[in-house]
Amino acid sequence: MALTVEVVDDPARACAAIMVGAAAASGHVVLTGGSTPRAAYQEFVGAVRKVGLDVNGATFWFGDERCVPPDDERSNFRMAKESLFDPLVDGEPVLDVRRMRGELGPFDGADAYERELRDAGEPRFDLLLLGIGPDGHTASLFPDQETLAERMRLVVGVPEAGLEPFVPRVSLTLRALGTAEHVVFLATGSAKADAVAAAFGDAAKPDPHVPASMVPPLCDRVTVLLDQEAAERL
Repeated sequence: MALTVEVVDDPARACAAIMVGAAAASGHVVLTGGSTPRAAYQEFVGAVRKVGLDVNGATFWFGDERCVPPDDERSNFRMAKESLFDPLVDGEPVLDVRRMRGELGPFDGADAYERELRDAGEPRFDLLLLGIGPDGHTASLFPDQETLAERMRLVVGVPEAGLEPFVPRVSLTLRALGTAEHVVFLATGSAKADAVAAAFGDAAKPDPHVPASMVPPLCDRVTVLLDQEAAERL
């Protein structure tokens, strides 16, 4: 495991630069939800347009999804569609986007995505983006839930979310997250500072009370991009 914590002025822009490299290499990129990732996707689109980069060879997956229709304002897919896919396509060939069908419900949605991943040959993700909640959750893996113990499946249904919005979820498992060549965590704001310290501080260790802390030991390379406020407890 190689864990690097970087405190930067603009985590979204730093993340976008990493995304450009993965997408340009026709990589498998796993997206996440949240306001900072939205900004990263917008920065990514700007960078791709600026240099005229062809990213149509990339495959975009999702780390988790809320069990709502894809046009619901709570949908991670809708956020990515508005901030990344639609602005990026703009008349170009359709991107290879593998969305989670949260509208099927947590268990049927998880089964469907499990099949899609296995049908694709269980691809090794080149870049996997994650956030961290103030409770330490990542993707839709919440503190002390049974999903953290799952080691056979790649995708699980999460019938009860541990944080707002309180809707069921579909999430990649720790096993699936551990296949990524490069995991990038994004966190901004002082509300994330305690969770960041618990997950990535000098004294951090894998702890089911802090699910994000369980990811780095499984991965070859982990980068944590923080602003000053999120890093204030480190």
